[in-house]
Amino acid sequence: MKASTSWFRSTCAEFSAGEGRSGCAHLKNYSVNYREWGEGPPLVLVPGLAGGFELLGPLARLLASRFRVISYQLRGEDDCFALRQRFDLSNLVTDLAEFLDWHRLESPLLMGVSFGGVLALEFAARYSHRVQKLIVQGAGARYEHGLLPRVASAVLSRFPLPSDNPFINQFFNLLFGGKQKPGPLFEFVTQQCWQTDQSVMAYRLQLLEQYDLGPRVARIRVPTLVLTGERDLLVSEESLAELTDGLPDAQSCRMPGCGHLAFVTHPQRVAAEVRRFADQ
Repeated sequence: MKASTSWFRSTCAEFSAGEGRSGCAHLKNYSVNYREWGEGPPLVLVPGLAGGFELLGPLARLLASRFRVISYQLRGEDDCFALRQRFDLSNLVTDLAEFLDWHRLESPLLMGVSFGGVLALEFAARYSHRVQKLIVQGAGARYEHGLLPRVASAVLSRFPLPSDNPFINQFFNLLFGGKQKPGPLFEFVTQQCWQTDQSVMAYRLQLLEQYDLGPRVARIRVPTLVLTGERDLLVSEESLAELTDGLPDAQSCRMPGCGHLAFVTHPQRVAAEVRRFADQ
């Protein structure tokens, strides 16, 4: 389901990072749309499970004052028929490597949020030499086998749903870290996430079930900042501890009052931590 163009014009401007510079890179398995904002050291932003790089708008706008921010659409984001050719997390990591090659980026700052944080961690575990510094928010060392993600995956994969479905919007409340009052921010998040095809969201949730960094955490031999929201209900304390304890060079930051979507709800705090970490 897609939101109307008029809705985007009236609502998204408040949370947009601006038009930036758009382009298309031709990778081995798909042509990827990407966008850049700002000038400075390159910082590659890997988007989450739904919403594409547009959901990163509030954070990208703040980071663009200090960095050349580059983000891209994950495989399937702009073309749900990409699911006809099955792929896994390792394939998405290869996509990221090809995207960096296309931009001739040897070792940029790499940041991933939520599902994008998983991809960033997997990338750094495989290509540690290609990352200057790593930042993740809303990701731990393994998939959380909770009831709600399983139910959400099953529902998304089997039943067509309207964008105002109560169950799915309750899931969005959990992403916020608690019940969110109706308003422009909640509308932006829910409508932007529904720009991602329902089948693509379900498929990515199934891919997450494969995720277990385990002993490979120690392969990430770059300075790493692990950001987590105090109210993040999707990443457990055990998973976070396994990640930070296993990383050879890690800093962790717990952000009060933030949920899983801290990069949208508290972009100023997240951007400040990223700038601090990058300047060290």
